[in-house]
Amino acid sequence: MPARRKATATTMAKTCTGRRVRVVVGVMAFPVPSSGGADALQFGAVIDKVAWLRVESGRVLTARSHGKDVYYLPGGKREAGESDVDTLVREVREELSVAIVPGSAAHIGTYEAQADGKAAGTTVRMTCYSADFEGELAPASEIAELRWLTSADRALVSAVTRNVFDDLLRRGLLH
Repeated sequence: MPARRKATATTMAKTCTGRRVRVVVGVMAFPVPSSGGADALQFGAVIDKVAWLRVESGRVLTARSHGKDVYYLPGGKREAGESDVDTLVREVREELSVAIVPGSAAHIGTYEAQADGKAAGTTVRMTCYSADFEGELAPASEIAELRWLTSADRALVSAVTRNVFDDLLRRGLLH
């Protein structure tokens, strides 16, 4: 039988004398994954990603992985000890065959949404950077296709990327 972890929900309440006390309002037990990993069961997990936000002529560069229908902003998860810019440089090189100019990276925003294809309550937090690059864009590694999208293509992108699109529309940067 797998190990179990308890999650206790508590809230603060006041007694009739005005003294604050912590009240247990529920207890839930759930299995603890035996083998970690990206797809392991996690309660309220947050997937932390760094992404490259490239906007040209009112269009956003997106990528689609092999076997997927949804488009994402290029990027990915940090490896141990990596900074955001280190992650951005590595992921973009692996996925798009170009070199990010590290000194040009500028934080644009951090966006959150329900993670596509993951259990309810799993959030993806995507920290987006603009940056100059050198080379010619070409799909590589797990990327099947690169595509420049506009707001008319909103239905084709992941939930968190829709939040980015909405922000770019408000800023007047996306057609």
